[in-house]
Amino acid sequence: MNSNYSINRRQFIRTVGAASAALATGTSTGSFAAESNLKLKIKLGIDNFAVRAMGWNAQQLIDYADTLKTDVLFITDLKPFEKRDDGSLKDLAKSAADKGIQIYLGSWSICPTSKSFKKDWGTAEEHLALGIRMAKALGSPVFRIILGRSDDRKPPGGIEARIKDTVAVLKSQRSRAMDAGVKIAIENHAGDMQAWELVNLVEEAGKDYVGVNMDSGNAAWTLEDPRESLEILGPYTCATSLRDDMIWESENGAKVQWTAMGEGMIDWKAYFKRFAELCPGVPVMIETISGFSVEFPYLKDEFWSAFPKARARDFAKFVALARRGHAIDAREPGDAKAKQDYQKGEIERSIKYCKEVVGLGLRA
Repeated sequence: MNSNYSINRRQFIRTVGAASAALATGTSTGSFAAESNLKLKIKLGIDNFAVRAMGWNAQQLIDYADTLKTDVLFITDLKPFEKRDDGSLKDLAKSAADKGIQIYLGSWSICPTSKSFKKDWGTAEEHLALGIRMAKALGSPVFRIILGRSDDRKPPGGIEARIKDTVAVLKSQRSRAMDAGVKIAIENHAGDMQAWELVNLVEEAGKDYVGVNMDSGNAAWTLEDPRESLEILGPYTCATSLRDDMIWESENGAKVQWTAMGEGMIDWKAYFKRFAELCPGVPVMIETISGFSVEFPYLKDEFWSAFPKARARDFAKFVALARRGHAIDAREPGDAKAKQDYQKGEIERSIKYCKEVVGLGLRA
């Protein structure tokens, strides 16, 4: 390891240690003072990845969202659409609207140099063009995409090179998105970008047609307090995929385990009060993924090669959060039926919590 880097890393850890010790003494910071009896007029929905084990098509997903009385259905994969012509998509949109549900649309990586990119939908440009057309036909105001995952931080050029490649693809479809009235929503996904890096991407591409799909769980995978991620990404956010987190210190750093809403450590009443201020008109879509933990060994030197520009204050808030958390057991089920039941239980408890405890949702 470069000696200058080692010195910087040690200084970084010392700065973080002092700051996180102070932060850990409280349960929240200024904007997040908890309040009771919150009444928020925010649309509530589900991200279909929450029930991925079901293998449902688009109409089945609409019917399921209707049983949960949600306002929105976020279909973040093109595969549930058995027909992708405009007429069939408009029929699905009408079926959903008749039940009081709006469809939001998404798909996966459009970064041609990401380890996550697949040619299922042609080139990156063809994939993005297809998604914009489908979103317009469905009446979705956004088309959610991703850059990649944490592995994209490690190759030569780091995440900056992948951001540059993604921006080029986005700019190639700017006029198509503008003409369709569809905003491209890029998610902070699976440890690929920290919030400030995603903001840089949006600004470089153009915030007139590019925004953010904010994922509270993925924020923890880039060593960020999800509440602070909201402060940074909120003004750019046009869609969401949210879930709760439990974070606790481990031998090598910290572990993160995603949970159903209300079963982790986020103060959701305070979170959504601030959300309403920063993200007016943006629906809350719940994407439960849980049952396993991931360790982030930030006490080991080699870990930091993927985060050469990490910001001490942001990391300190993550460490402070980890100091308040506690270990929970892994509960990921094995067989297919058990996975289906588990995933439905997670999302259904989460929607119930969001409606009854937090006060989200417009449908009775």
